[in-house]
Amino acid sequence: MRCNIYSLLKWQLLYCTFSSWNLVLGQIRYTIPEELQLGAFVGNIAEDLGLDVKQLSARSFRLVPGPRKQYVDINLDTGILFVKEKIDREEICGPTLSCVLSLGGLLENPLKLYKVTVEILDVNDNAPSFPKRQFHLQISERSIPGMYFPLETAHDLDVGTNSVQKYELVPNNYFVLDVRTGEGKLPVLVLQNSLDRETDSSHNLTLIAKDGGIPARSGTVQIIIIVKDTNDNAPIFFQTEYRVSLLETAPTRTQVIILNATDSDDGLNGEISYSLSSHTSAPARKMFRVDAKTGEILVKGKLDYEESNNFELSIQAIDGGPDSMSGHCVVLVNIIDVNDNPPVVMLTSLSRTVSEDVALGSVVALFSAADKDSGRNGQVQCQISNELPFRLDSSLENFYGILVHQALDRENVSNYGITITCTDAGNPPLTSEKTVRVDVSDINDNAPLFTQSLYTAHVEENNIIGVSIFSITAFDPDIGLNAQLTYSILETQVLNVSVSTYVTVNSETGVIFAQRSFDYEKLKNFQIQVQVVDSGTPPLTSNVSVNIIILDHNDNAPVIVQPLAQFGSTAFETLSRFAEPGYLVAKISATDSDAGQNARITYLIFQATQHNLFTISPDTGQIWTIRRVANTDASKQRLVIIAKDNGKPSLSATVTIILSVVGGDTATFSSVSGSFEDPTFTPDLGLSLVIVFGGISIIFLVVLIILAVMIHRSRNITSSQHCSLRLCCCAERRHSLNGIQKASRNLQIPPNYVEVFGGDPLSQRFRYESCSTLQSTKGEIIHPNICRSYTDSNYVQNETIRKENTRAINSENCSNTLKNKVRGLFNEEYEPRSFELDVWQ
Repeated sequence: MRCNIYSLLKWQLLYCTFSSWNLVLGQIRYTIPEELQLGAFVGNIAEDLGLDVKQLSARSFRLVPGPRKQYVDINLDTGILFVKEKIDREEICGPTLSCVLSLGGLLENPLKLYKVTVEILDVNDNAPSFPKRQFHLQISERSIPGMYFPLETAHDLDVGTNSVQKYELVPNNYFVLDVRTGEGKLPVLVLQNSLDRETDSSHNLTLIAKDGGIPARSGTVQIIIIVKDTNDNAPIFFQTEYRVSLLETAPTRTQVIILNATDSDDGLNGEISYSLSSHTSAPARKMFRVDAKTGEILVKGKLDYEESNNFELSIQAIDGGPDSMSGHCVVLVNIIDVNDNPPVVMLTSLSRTVSEDVALGSVVALFSAADKDSGRNGQVQCQISNELPFRLDSSLENFYGILVHQALDRENVSNYGITITCTDAGNPPLTSEKTVRVDVSDINDNAPLFTQSLYTAHVEENNIIGVSIFSITAFDPDIGLNAQLTYSILETQVLNVSVSTYVTVNSETGVIFAQRSFDYEKLKNFQIQVQVVDSGTPPLTSNVSVNIIILDHNDNAPVIVQPLAQFGSTAFETLSRFAEPGYLVAKISATDSDAGQNARITYLIFQATQHNLFTISPDTGQIWTIRRVANTDASKQRLVIIAKDNGKPSLSATVTIILSVVGGDTATFSSVSGSFEDPTFTPDLGLSLVIVFGGISIIFLVVLIILAVMIHRSRNITSSQHCSLRLCCCAERRHSLNGIQKASRNLQIPPNYVEVFGGDPLSQRFRYESCSTLQSTKGEIIHPNICRSYTDSNYVQNETIRKENTRAINSENCSNTLKNKVRGLFNEEYEPRSFELDVWQ
């Protein structure tokens, strides 16, 4: 059998080779049997096409499969078409007599398509089989010879001569077999002799089904005949065959036809029930059902014209008699196609990457479109968007090419989604879409670009060598090597030195590094030119300027320039003891080489002999007196001035100023001055002195009261004498500040006159003056040269001692008398000091 198959195959190949080439150029037809081993020879495509085997690989020959699975493949090295997958004709084509695999053979450069057809021949690899192992038939004993009884048919998956060809019945005394032909062979059991239930109530028959293969295969079934009594009339249909057409979109429970059979019997023997007989195929049973009582045939499953376009239903009508009889008819259902399948788009060839300088008209993709529907429902038209730089070429039958129609630019669009829309000609039309992705590859057609036209970098002075100070960024619309950038600094001179000794740039990242430590005081800014170049062919470049500005760092301390220090950092100044509050004592000036806040200098007093005597302007450095210089203040004042900048951290410079207080009785208070010149003087010592002076003042107040009483008594005795001498020691009661202002208009107050006020305006004050000149060396108590009589209070005369020297001689006795009394009280414990106190009374 194997030899016969191979001979048949060879004959078919030769026949197809010559006949196909004579009919249609570019078409090849092969015929092979099913169930060939994997790798089995099918044909030599290279020879059949008249091509050199080497051209298959060079021109990228490949098979384009149809909608079915690809069962064969080609060896490009030998050109031989071989079996790739196991081929089962029954699985591929079912009961169809002709089983053909359609392929396409595609050659490129130039593009050419060949049609390859492989016919699959049936091999007798399936034996006939019956649906059941046993069939039961009930036959009335009244059945007359010649009556026939249809039997279950056998099914064979093979086709042609390999399918069921004949039936045989094992010989017996009552029945013979009659085989009727139609769409298939139907075994019919014919009663040859009358039955006698009393003699034989049942008969066992064996039915054999044989196919026509070599060797033949067969199948058997047991037929059990049960002989029954009575009912002698079978149901009869009006027609033996009915034809019905039905749309494939008919929903379930749709009525196909209503059958009606009649039975001449009465009662149960005349009651008919309808059913699908065993002759009805399994697919038909899935799609239809029959109502047992009404004979109505209904749609049961989902119809599909593309799977099966017709069905044969074998209907039997059985009466209800004890010896039931049956009648049979056939219903042929024709399925009408509707447009229920959209087109199917299959991509045959695709160039996923296209250069942006590709020539117009180049093929990007090749695809086919098909529709399972028939007629106009299967006619397909395809199109793509007109907004894309591509167009469709439909010069090949059932194949379309996507061609480049306009110039491409990757920087504008780097990839395209080409949506293929295919529509059939049905009503309504159905549409399918398939998107093809095409990437545009880059060429070096764009120069690098910096993100700014000018960069400004700020770096603090005294930076670390090698530290990054700035970063520049460039971008290139291209990709890959065309966008791989390299940075460099163009050679220039900065202060007659190569710029490379100042800064460098990382060639890959664009980070600029300092090559030296910058000094703001020497170099405040400079400019460099940075170039970027891509790695394309040819390379493209761009330049940009970078201004590098050196930021000041607080690395210079202030320098005192005024006053000039005479001994180290100490300067000497003089201050008049008669200086008024707000008197400008000195001015401190300092400079700082830094800039901005780092050069903004603030002045403050760090140490002072007396903190409540001087103040300094923090901005100008001018030192002012806060109050008048008191007689108790030291004759030498020591000030430590700090000039500090506003940098972070702040730097400072100091200068010590020794202020010599000139004017007044310096000898009298030399001990006090010496104590205040002590640099170790602290506010705690000053507080102690204030307490001591407060105690002394209280004692002195008591003494003054006693002294005033004594003077008052002596004045009553010698008032006339004192008036002639025009000398008096006046104790004036002042009741308001207006009284002081009125007295000031009539008195010429010396410039060194100091009053200490305390208490309310009603308090009486004894004013004592310490009159000092630049020439005097001792304290002297000076009394006004006014003699006011207690009896004549309106008389007032003011004259200074300096203008009336003669009167000063006359008043000397009185002055000395008072002076001696005061000194006599204090010489035992205290040295004479200049003072002025307000005494409360």
